[in-house]
Amino acid sequence: MTAPRRASHTTAQIFAAPLAIGVITALGLTTALLGDGLWDWMSWIALSLPVAVAVGYWHLGGKRAASR
Repeated sequence: MTAPRRASHTTAQIFAAPLAIGVITALGLTTALLGDGLWDWMSWIALSLPVAVAVGYWHLGGKRAASR
């Protein structure tokens, strides 16, 4: 039996994706307030990102649990 490897990540690596999702979400909220037309589409796309990421990881977690 081999010992589990310990992943070493820096703080920047750990928080890079959540920070990027937060910034994109904040930009989506801002674009929703700024205008109509193209701005609305940009805000819908930006605000759907956190939902898409959550659904993707939820689906991935189900696959991992089934393979164990």
